[in-house]
Amino acid sequence: MATSEPVAGYVDRPGITPETIERRAYQLELAAVAAETHTLVCLPTGLGKTTVSLLVTAARLHTHGGKSLMLAPTRPLVEQHAAFYREALTIDDDEVVVFTGDVSPADRASYWETATVIVATPQVIENDLIGGRVELDEVVHLTFDECHRASGSYPYTFIAERYHATADRPLVTGMSASPGDDKEAILQVCENLGIDEIAVKTDEDDDVDAYTYDTEVEWETLELPDEIVAIRDEISAVIEERLEELKRLGVAGATDPAVSQRDLNRMRGKLQSMIDGGNQDGYRGMSLHAEVMKLKRALEIAETQSVAAVSRYFERQREDARSAGASKATQRLVSDPRIKRAIDRAAAFDGTHPKFSRARIRIAQTLGIEGGDRVIVFTESRDTAEVLTEFLDQSFDARRFVGQNDREGSDGMTQREQRDVLDAFRANEFDVLVSTSVAEEGLDVPEVDLVLFFEPVPTAIRAIQRRGRTGRHAPGKVVVLLAEDTRDEAYFWISRRREREMADELRTLKAMETDIEAALEDNSPTTETKSAREETQPSLAAFDAADDDRDEPAEADESPTDDEAVVASAGGGEEIEIVADQRELDATIGRELSRRDGVSVRLETLAVGDYVLSDRVVIERKTVEDFLDTLLGEDRSLFTQIRAMVEHYDRPVVLVEGDDLLGQRDVHPNAIRGALASLVVDFGVSVLFTADQTDTTELLAIIADREQRERNRSPSVHGEKGGRTLAEQQEYLLAAITDVGIVTARSLLEAFDTVENVMTADETALCDVEGIGEVTAARIREVVTAPYEPS
Repeated sequence: MATSEPVAGYVDRPGITPETIERRAYQLELAAVAAETHTLVCLPTGLGKTTVSLLVTAARLHTHGGKSLMLAPTRPLVEQHAAFYREALTIDDDEVVVFTGDVSPADRASYWETATVIVATPQVIENDLIGGRVELDEVVHLTFDECHRASGSYPYTFIAERYHATADRPLVTGMSASPGDDKEAILQVCENLGIDEIAVKTDEDDDVDAYTYDTEVEWETLELPDEIVAIRDEISAVIEERLEELKRLGVAGATDPAVSQRDLNRMRGKLQSMIDGGNQDGYRGMSLHAEVMKLKRALEIAETQSVAAVSRYFERQREDARSAGASKATQRLVSDPRIKRAIDRAAAFDGTHPKFSRARIRIAQTLGIEGGDRVIVFTESRDTAEVLTEFLDQSFDARRFVGQNDREGSDGMTQREQRDVLDAFRANEFDVLVSTSVAEEGLDVPEVDLVLFFEPVPTAIRAIQRRGRTGRHAPGKVVVLLAEDTRDEAYFWISRRREREMADELRTLKAMETDIEAALEDNSPTTETKSAREETQPSLAAFDAADDDRDEPAEADESPTDDEAVVASAGGGEEIEIVADQRELDATIGRELSRRDGVSVRLETLAVGDYVLSDRVVIERKTVEDFLDTLLGEDRSLFTQIRAMVEHYDRPVVLVEGDDLLGQRDVHPNAIRGALASLVVDFGVSVLFTADQTDTTELLAIIADREQRERNRSPSVHGEKGGRTLAEQQEYLLAAITDVGIVTARSLLEAFDTVENVMTADETALCDVEGIGEVTAARIREVVTAPYEPS
C-alpha cells in the first residue's frame, strides 16, 4: 500500500479553524454524501472518521444554526472528541461541552441551553431524555460514533428514535470501521439509526491507499505445560459429569467439556420450557447449567489467560459460596473435590503461562532488536491485565489501561487516570500499554510498532479495532498468541472466517450501493418524508457556495393531528407523571414509560423507593434475584427499606419481578413465604408480582393513571405522612429546592451542620460539597436571596 503520495494542503471551509485539518479527498467525498442524507460512514481505523463528522457538523451549524450532538461509547473517547472539536471548530471552546456521568444532571440541563456542540456518552443523553432535561428539536446533526453498537437495548437505538421524532432538521451520521459481521447486521444498524445511505471507503481505494500501510499478522501457537493441563483436566472432569446429568434430563446431547456457547444457550431454553411446563426437574437442571457456565469460564481462564487469574476467579467463587443466600451452583462448585484439587494445583504453581514469556520475547524483539518505540498488548481479562503488567514491568516500562468500573478484587481507573496514561504513552514516557477492550474502540491511541493479542477474539469487529492501532503511518505488525488445543484455536478460525466475510460484505456493499439504498428505502417511513427531508438538507458542495444567512425554520402547523386529538381526549388530557429513581435506569422501564403518550418521567435520587406514583403510593421494585439478595443479606436491607417506605407513604408496594421465587436459591420455601407474610402482615405493605420489565411497565402506568387521573393525587417524593423527626424536617426544607433532592440535602447538612449555615453559605463553599455543581449552588442562593413574588 501507500503507492501514491497524499495531496498536501488544509481544508478551507466556513466554521473550520484554518490549517487544522489536512485536506484528504476521501474525507471530503464522504462528508459531501453525509451532508445530504442520513449516512453510515465506513472507513478503516485511524483514517479520520471523526474528521468526516466534524466537516458535516461545521456545515450544518453554519447553514442552520442550532446544536450538534456527538455520541461516543466511553468517557475517554468523549473527552478526545471534545478536544478535537474545540481545536478544529471556530466556535468558542466553552460552546463545546462534555456530558458524562461526572457532570450533575442539573448542570447538564443548564449547559445544554447554551452549548453549540455537545459530546456525550449515550447513557447520559438517554437518561436526560427520559427525565425531560433535554430536548433534541434544535439538534441539526447527530453523530453516532462506533455505531455498530446500535442494537438491542443499547441507548443509541432509543436516542435515534427520539431524534427522528422530535428534531426540526434531523441529520444522522453513523461512523464505524466495522459496522457489522454480515449484511443483515449492517442493515439492522441502519434501520435502528434511521440511516438511508452507506458510504464506504476501504484501504483498496486509491484515495485511501495513500494513507495506509500493510500490517503483517502472525499467529503463534504455544503448548501448555503439564501443570496447567492438570488443572484443566480436573475442571473438565466436573464439566463432563454435570453435562452427563443434563443429558439424563434430556437437554444435553453430548458431554464434551468443549461444548459451545450456542449449545449451552439451547440447553437453557429447554430447561426453561420444562419449568414453564411445571416439570420440577427444570430447576435442578438450571442449577447444573449455571455451574457448567462458571466452570467453562474457569477452564477458559486457565487455558488461555493465566494461572494467577484462575486463582483469583476461584477465590471469588469461594467468597460467594460463603455469603448468605449463595446459589446452589456456587456452593456445589467449590465443594467438589476435583475443583479443590484444581485450586490447590493453581496455588502451588510457581511458573507462568507460556503466553507470558512469549509476549516478553516478542516485545523485546520489537523494542530492542527492531528499534521500536511502543507496544500495545490486548487481553480479555482484567485479572490478566494486572498480572501481565506486573510481569512485563520487570523487563520494560509497562502500564495497564482498564475501564472505570470497579470489580471484585480490581479497582477501575478514573477518567483522569486514563487520560494521564494515554498522554504519557503518546509522549513516549513508557514502552508497553497493557489494555483490556477499553482501548479497542476509537481512542486516539498513538501509532505503535507492535499490537500483541494475548488471545484471539471471536468477532471481526473487535479484531479490526485492535489491529487498527498499527500500520497507519508505516508498516505495522500484529502478533496473536494461541494456546494449543484450547478455545483460542476455535476463536482463531471464527475470527478469520468472520473477517473475510466482513471484508467481502463491505466490498459487496460498495459495489452494490444502489441495491443497498433500495433495501434501506424499503425501511424508510414514506417516499414523501424522504423527499421532503432531502429538500432541506444541502450538500457540502452546496454549502461552499452559500452565504452567511442562516435558514429560518418554517413555522409549524399548530393544529393537532387526528392522533394527537385522540391522545388529548384520553384520560381527561392530563399528563401523568412518574418519578423514578435515576439509579433504576439500568432497567428499560423508564425508557418505555417515556415513550408513552400522556406519560412523563421525572428523574430524582429518591431516598425511599424506586418509583413514586402519587403522594401515597411508592414502589420498591425487586427482581427475584434482588429480592433474595436483600432478604437474605446480612444487613437485612429489605426490611430497612420497607420501614422507610411505611414511614413516608400510606400505600407502599413491593413489586417482585421474575419467575421461580421459591426455587432460585438453597433456601427453604417456607422461609421466603414467612418473609412475604411479614411484609404484608407486620408492615402493611402490598406485594405484587410481575413477569418481566414489560409487565412492570404496564403495572406502573396503570397504578399512576388510577392515582393521578381518577383520584387527582400528584406524586410527591416526600410522601404525605406527617410526624417527621427534626432531621427529616431539615432534610425536607433543603430537598424542596429544585435540583437538590433528599440525598444532596443530607450531604449539605453533613457539610454545614445546620440549615442556617447552608442558607448563608456562598456559592464557592456550596460547590465544595459532593453533588453540588455551579448551577445547583446558584439555584440555592437564588431561593435564599430573591424577593418573594407570588404567581
